[in-house]
Amino acid sequence: MALPNRFVVVVFVSFMLVGFIVPSSSWTVSTALENFTVSDFHTIQVALNLEWLEAEYFLWASYGYGLDIVDPSLPSGGPEPIGVQKAKLDTFTTDIFVQLGLQEVGHLRAIKEALGTYFFPRVQLDLSKDTWAKIFDNAFGEKLHPSFDPYANSLNYLISTYTIPYVGLTGYVGAAPLLRGEGAKALVAGLLGVEAGQDAIIRSYLYEKKNDIVKPYKYTVADFTNKVSSLRDSLSHAFVDKGLEVPKHLGAEGKVSDNILSADVNSVAFARTAKQVFETVYGTGDASKPGGFYPMGGNGTIALSYLNALA
Repeated sequence: MALPNRFVVVVFVSFMLVGFIVPSSSWTVSTALENFTVSDFHTIQVALNLEWLEAEYFLWASYGYGLDIVDPSLPSGGPEPIGVQKAKLDTFTTDIFVQLGLQEVGHLRAIKEALGTYFFPRVQLDLSKDTWAKIFDNAFGEKLHPSFDPYANSLNYLISTYTIPYVGLTGYVGAAPLLRGEGAKALVAGLLGVEAGQDAIIRSYLYEKKNDIVKPYKYTVADFTNKVSSLRDSLSHAFVDKGLEVPKHLGAEGKVSDNILSADVNSVAFARTAKQVFETVYGTGDASKPGGFYPMGGNGTIALSYLNALA
């Protein structure tokens, strides 16, 4: 199915930007493995935790199965996700998330090639309806009736995906200045470009529907995005997130209240530290206390350093 022009433009611009960041030579992970430091490996491990989440959630919702079927070599014996299932998506939304899910397979493969022995198996993920319901209850500061079900229809699922790629995007932005090896810089730039494109597609699709009421609730699509962004700010203990509608002084150049992309006062992407990434995706606001999508916490040197601090 052909994508509407707005989506073509979003993706085209995202990949044009990557062309300015990633060297134009025929760079591949395999030809740059020597250009990583140990600290680079540790930093990229943080992103690996989120790539597991994105891959499984997108694949399961669109295909009805995940990495164990699509590419059994990647999970490496890691536990199956809890509660994930096929969503009731229309044809167009299915098409989008089939593509995004397969992109995440490629991300995982590239990271696996780059990390070598620093690669770790799929972490325990909880993508159950109960977990999603708690996230949205926390975002609204009340118990929604009925409980929010991301698998119920295309709009609910799309709203739920608003919670995911953006955290990875800001994590990559935060990681970039920490990298030392040229291979690591090129890999993260390439991953960041695609994550930004994914986030832009999701936000564009939601932006078109921002004034629609999300039935059976009294809230609009924009309300949902604003509440999720506020929750993520709270969990990250920083202002690094904006929904689809903002006070005018927070919009682009202080001139608009509509906010199709999330960015700072100069329209530069926000950054999250590794600690803020875990605080946010755990849903606890504390990198030493697992929860949310990661009931056992993340993996990798940095994630474990926070988790072990609790012991």
